[in-house]
Amino acid sequence: MLYENYLPILIFIIFALLVGIAVASAGKIVSMLVGVNKPNEEKNSPFECGFPEFDGARLKFDVRFYLVALLFLVFDLEMAFLFPWAVVMTDPAVGWAGFIAMMIFLFILTIGFVYEWKKGALEWE
Repeated sequence: MLYENYLPILIFIIFALLVGIAVASAGKIVSMLVGVNKPNEEKNSPFECGFPEFDGARLKFDVRFYLVALLFLVFDLEMAFLFPWAVVMTDPAVGWAGFIAMMIFLFILTIGFVYEWKKGALEWE
């Protein structure tokens, strides 16, 4: 049958789900049996940044946060597509069409990089 090759994958997925459920259930059961729940002010205080929030969640961010995110995407996408392209570039099937497509892609990413540079995202203060 056509689907017989997928049977090991289905068994693996079911096994992984069962193991995950078993581990989560065992952790919850052990936590209920052994864990002590004594909340106090220190345990409930903010711990990620070390100080309580000073403003609401609707605080406007500086545009530099978005520029840094865009800069990350420019370099991340470039590397994610450049390495596989470089590996298959010697294949005759890729040819000039693959080369031109990658040059267009790199040109678009260069436009994003120049935009970041002009906005000052590369200047650390």
